[in-house]
Amino acid sequence: MSAAAAGGQPAGFERARAVADAVLFEGYILYPYRASAPKNRLRWQFGVLAPQGSDASETSSAHADCLVDPGRGSGPTLAVRLRFLQVQRRFSRGPGDPPWDEGVVREIDAHADLVPGAVAHHRFEVPGGEEEGRRRRALRGVVRIATEAVPGPYGLLKVRVRTENRTQRSAEALPDDGDDRAEMLCGALIGTHTLLAVTGGRFLSPTDPPRWAAGAAAGCESRHTWPALVDDHTLLCAPIILGDRPRIAEESPADFHDGTEIDELLTLRTMTLTDAEKREARATDARAAAIIDHADSIAPEVLERLHGAVRRPRDAPDGSPDPDDGRVRVLGGRAARGSRVRLRPGGGRRTDAQDMFLHGRTARVSAVLQDVDGGTHLAVTLDDDLGADLHEAVGRFRYFAPDEVELL
Repeated sequence: MSAAAAGGQPAGFERARAVADAVLFEGYILYPYRASAPKNRLRWQFGVLAPQGSDASETSSAHADCLVDPGRGSGPTLAVRLRFLQVQRRFSRGPGDPPWDEGVVREIDAHADLVPGAVAHHRFEVPGGEEEGRRRRALRGVVRIATEAVPGPYGLLKVRVRTENRTQRSAEALPDDGDDRAEMLCGALIGTHTLLAVTGGRFLSPTDPPRWAAGAAAGCESRHTWPALVDDHTLLCAPIILGDRPRIAEESPADFHDGTEIDELLTLRTMTLTDAEKREARATDARAAAIIDHADSIAPEVLERLHGAVRRPRDAPDGSPDPDDGRVRVLGGRAARGSRVRLRPGGGRRTDAQDMFLHGRTARVSAVLQDVDGGTHLAVTLDDDLGADLHEAVGRFRYFAPDEVELL
């Protein structure tokens, strides 16, 4: 049985849904989106929790530790939403039509009072079934929520959320199962991740906690899942590594199930498919059909937005460019757009062999930029590069840290 989250859906769950969906469907189907493509014959790479007794290398459980600061409140509560795909085998419909595994989205809600020493078990069962040439196996599992007090003056709580697949390995393979992994996956939880929301407290970042909580964070352990803050009251525990407060780029208009940072490439490649290939892709899976339809109808201005964007970081660190004049401190003064500099790459930090050949060359600064981690970079074009104007026109630069250039 599953327990509903107290008070309805936490607001943080809805804010996290776009990123959580990207996690859930990462690698679901890959270009060229046809069942016959070799890369789509070995699927389900992320967040696989295998059934009990499986001989596969996949784990059958995952857990994440997180820190909750109850502050001055009392009796914090935790809402958990477990999300995964249940494999639905579509059998071969005739010669030249291979079997195909569809993913059915499943969500299990649970909640617990965060009382030190308490352990809550939330067992769940997802029914199987067969209809219209498709079959699903029944799945069983449990979500365990354990709370313990962290020694020290701050009153922190360490909460462990563990998901276990309790489905037993089937003694009989489904028709059209070609190998042991395919059989195993029919009893697995796929793309498994959890959303956590705390009421009456706040989460501390697992990777960048306050200094006073660093020792407690070092005592946390996560296996086969990675916790990241969505906001102060919401965590996303994913099978891939994410930074805190992840978000989907606003320019991304569709789900390609292959990393949203390459939407432009995938759109252009999809446009090159022949009509016959597009028909096969549409017949493979409804989600593949949506990708084909999107590429066929995308507006030019939407495609142009996929080419890239430069954004100012939300929190500029010390040493970043002066917001008034865009200048950054380098050897010999302060550099800005238009400054001429001499390149002195290295400093014991970089290992790019190509930089060695640029040592001592002169260049012009085209932009001073910051990356998502707050690092400052100078985008430059070489003075003796005959293609410098062309490179600048298309935004192709060489990048150096401020301590790797000297102002001329």
